[in-house]
Amino acid sequence: MSDKPLLYSFRRCPYAMRARLALLASGTVCEIREVKLAAKPDELIAESPKATVPVLVQNDGTVIDQSLLIMHWALTRRDPGKWLECEDTALIATNDGPFKHHLDRYKYPNRHDSNPQEHRAAGLELLTVLDSKLASQANLGGAAMGITDAAIFPFVRQFANTDRAWFDSQPVPALQAWLERHLASDLFAAIMVRLKPWQDGDEPITFPA
Repeated sequence: MSDKPLLYSFRRCPYAMRARLALLASGTVCEIREVKLAAKPDELIAESPKATVPVLVQNDGTVIDQSLLIMHWALTRRDPGKWLECEDTALIATNDGPFKHHLDRYKYPNRHDSNPQEHRAAGLELLTVLDSKLASQANLGGAAMGITDAAIFPFVRQFANTDRAWFDSQPVPALQAWLERHLASDLFAAIMVRLKPWQDGDEPITFPA
């Protein structure tokens, strides 16, 4: 087995983003394999038949194929920023459930045969809860960034980027400022390095670089 965990990832996937954020914040060094979703490698499917990223293969071969579990695995091992102390499980559950439901149907209406305006409005209503919280504190879990911010931020980014001009015109100033701050962070820049899709025989790539 490798002396490092192995992470199958995709740069723009919000689930993979939040896994990479936690791995980086914990100081966990991995081997990373960028996956082309239209041509998933057999090695990924062998490790996790559902074949969705992220997938983490531990040194002993144990597989973790849920992004929140990867986050907790990394931060339980080492958590210098005390991210786990800032966890709001209810906010994360709302993000992963109702908000993701509306996000998908807003961003991909043809795929879901949905009314994008209806789902955009429903998603924004959920985001106003985050805006209200951020009006009185810098981050969703308190003064400092924590696991709640890392778990939710990539999905808010995706929602905002679906129609950025519209999002920027909405009355959620605290949320917009929070999003911009995280987009401009060194942490985000470090997890968004572009990698070519992995193929069998490629030299190992270490994350973080």
